Amino acid sequence: MDLRRDSVSLNMDISPWGGQEYLVPTSFGSVTVTVCGDQEKPALVTYPDVGLNYFSCFEGLFSSPEASSVLFYNFCVYHIDPPGHEVGAPEISPEEYSLSVDDLAYQVAEVLDYFGIDEVIGLGATAGAYILSLFACKYPDRALGLILVSPVAQATSWTEWLHNQAMINLLYFCGMTNFVKDNLMKRYFGLEVRDAADAAGRTDVLQTIRQNLDDRRCENVMRYLQAIHQRHDLTENLKKLRCRTLILVGEESPFYHEALHISNAMNRRYNALIEVEGCGSLVTEERPQSMLVPIELFLTGYSFYQRPLRSLTSSPRSPLSPLCMAAELLSPESLGLKLKPIKTRVSSPVQ
Repeated sequence: MDLRRDSVSLNMDISPWGGQEYLVPTSFGSVTVTVCGDQEKPALVTYPDVGLNYFSCFEGLFSSPEASSVLFYNFCVYHIDPPGHEVGAPEISPEEYSLSVDDLAYQVAEVLDYFGIDEVIGLGATAGAYILSLFACKYPDRALGLILVSPVAQATSWTEWLHNQAMINLLYFCGMTNFVKDNLMKRYFGLEVRDAADAAGRTDVLQTIRQNLDDRRCENVMRYLQAIHQRHDLTENLKKLRCRTLILVGEESPFYHEALHISNAMNRRYNALIEVEGCGSLVTEERPQSMLVPIELFLTGYSFYQRPLRSLTSSPRSPLSPLCMAAELLSPESLGLKLKPIKTRVSSPVQ
């Protein structure tokens, strides 16, 4: 009898995307993983930003029809929620209080071991991008590639340190206050979306995320924020990393210069940089259509990737014209291991 599989089946639930929800035991406490797709396919692992779970961080991207042909068609997607960030999560137990970023990266490795996965492509947003980058640095043989959305790699700047410390103190003493939520909104979204929300009451995506923050246990949000607040500099490790990396960052992201730093620090043979105009950090929700063509072009270099019959790069509805990207990402070198840093600005999808 396979006790591991039997124990998993006791903790399964249906996710909003039709996947299965697993409660996976690790050395650092149990973690919720939502599995979408055929587990015989290559693995794509996601990790969200502070205050978000897999659904609130990646809904815009994975709910788009094009995502099915680019992502679900080629991958089994393993959405890892940070401890205590899943819907209906209890307060994190005392032994899990002081998880560090290293602990969270090791936890990712244990999740992969649990499902019998040797190699993955990682998709992370900001704090989640840091965790997956750290995982790739610790386990370079297991990281086939990284898709990093508004990532961070250096230790906190003074500005970020002050904002984080203020939020940590408020979460501890006062809970999820409007100040904390407003600061998280500035972390996630660009000025245009936030101004539109203020003028119209609330836009749907901001209203949904604010409501999700109200439903999240503030102690759990604080623990994840504390971990990323105390992160260490990955720059020297990233210089040695050889997995192909796609970096997408909103030009209005507070972490815009962090993304540039990461791109410049990494070996230029292995990374490409996409800048999205008029967008904050959470490109997956604010401009998800701008991600699909770069992701498809990025994945083309992998032998397992099967190009869909209707390619996004040849569709008139593509948010990024192939003419502006073909010279760089479609060069013979980039289809292997050499991806040149590029700059692509997207203001709105082409109708």
